[in-house]
Amino acid sequence: MAMFRSRVTSKACSNGLSVLTAQIVPSSRNFATVSSVSPATRNHKVVVVGGGSAGLAVSHQLLRTGKFAKNDIAVVDPAQWHHYQPGWTLVGGGLKTKEELRKPLESLIDPKLKFYNEGVTTFSPKENLLTLNNGDSLNYEQLVVVPGITVNFDSIKGLPEALADPNSLVSSIYGYNTCDKVFHTVTSLRKGTAIFTQPAGIVKCAGAPQKIMWLALDYWKRAGLYDISNRERSPVQINFATALPGMFGVPKYSAKLNELRIERGVEGLFQHDLVAVEGNTAIFARLDKKDQVKMHFDLLHVVPKMGPHEFVKKSDLANEVGFVDVDETTTRHTKYANVWSVGDASSLPTSKTAAAITAQAPVLVENLMQSLEGKEPTATYNGYTSCPLLTEYGKVMLAEFKYGGEPHETFGRLLGVDQATPRRAFYHLKKDFFPWVYYKSMVKGTWAGPKGWVK
Repeated sequence: MAMFRSRVTSKACSNGLSVLTAQIVPSSRNFATVSSVSPATRNHKVVVVGGGSAGLAVSHQLLRTGKFAKNDIAVVDPAQWHHYQPGWTLVGGGLKTKEELRKPLESLIDPKLKFYNEGVTTFSPKENLLTLNNGDSLNYEQLVVVPGITVNFDSIKGLPEALADPNSLVSSIYGYNTCDKVFHTVTSLRKGTAIFTQPAGIVKCAGAPQKIMWLALDYWKRAGLYDISNRERSPVQINFATALPGMFGVPKYSAKLNELRIERGVEGLFQHDLVAVEGNTAIFARLDKKDQVKMHFDLLHVVPKMGPHEFVKKSDLANEVGFVDVDETTTRHTKYANVWSVGDASSLPTSKTAAAITAQAPVLVENLMQSLEGKEPTATYNGYTSCPLLTEYGKVMLAEFKYGGEPHETFGRLLGVDQATPRRAFYHLKKDFFPWVYYKSMVKGTWAGPKGWVK
């Protein structure tokens, strides 16, 4: 099934604002698009499916081992652009433009790597080959499956139409073509009820749904439109409607975020899962009571449901819910010893963030190299991930944790600081350092997150 996204264009208005128009079109990063071209077979030592954060980090770290000749490693991805997706929250907050956060994908791929700008239709792991959408087949000795996941805007009834309507204050930071509508909606709201949602199931960066809420709250407070001390008197009221039973999946940070929610007068609507948008009415499934509730809104920020690509989900590589079934410590497939996965497409039981990939990629690379030498993998991944939670303009709570929701704080260990306390220094990491190091080092295979630069 094709993944869909909104294409948004901008028209200048006499008041200096931009009016956004949109239409829903097939995504250019649809790995399962099919066309008919006469097949050919190509052989590679390693085929990496996906040119996102995980694919670029892994392929370039493999190349940097010095053990591969030109074209030994292939990268497969149909996309034209590579996006720094963690930055879309900053776009929604008016802190960056979406254009400065993307680069042509081909420009990021080392010429020693063979790049197939195609999608994938099928995997045949028993034969060590995969089929591209043009009919060609690729043979491999080792396969790395890291295509990310899909953001399904059409999973919520009425959402595509609401996003496309330039007059609606419905937006989402979860797409390149919708993220710049967010700040427009925030600055346009002068009074009424604002609802920010978080869906049931897998979410890229599970903290992002509330990051944009905290930025919007701070904007309205500075504009004199939000009264923290008196919700009833405030021109704007804010509701956080999340399918989770709490603010965050890690108890330490969830408790602090709930304190902030109460202090700032935000209504918490827990176990509320958005299922439809009808005009200015949001319809939620109540996961605790198995019924539905309808709520009026004047502004709605939506996080769509997400899931694995169909070409992964329907393959022999997937587990029961569609993710690449790998061992949670070695990143190796549980059935096929020459198949690996990390990042969003993998079954690794941790938050799906770019920060997680910085810790996962070196483990995968070390173990894959051992496998090529006929050895058993010895490198282990402890579940590390990070979520820099913007709590206002100028401050970030830097959540870092590993398997089991156990905090694993870099600056806590080095400097003895409590990272659950929002700090300005963490804000500059999020806003300035992370986007810089991402394109400067991570996608080139030279950045391993808390462990610093890779040799």
